[in-house]
Amino acid sequence: MVVCICNAIKEKDLRAAVRCASERPNDVYARLGRKPKCGQCLSFARNIINGTAATA
Repeated sequence: MVVCICNAIKEKDLRAAVRCASERPNDVYARLGRKPKCGQCLSFARNIINGTAATA
């Protein structure tokens, strides 16, 4: 599933870039070499990051 259309970030890529529970979407996007553009994906990305970090 595509999380961020502006940057073509897929859910699997976002999950793979998460390293710790306290990460913000901006940190994870930076790890992928991108930064948020329109911002509509940030709440969804935050949910994925929190869920991935919780299960790690």
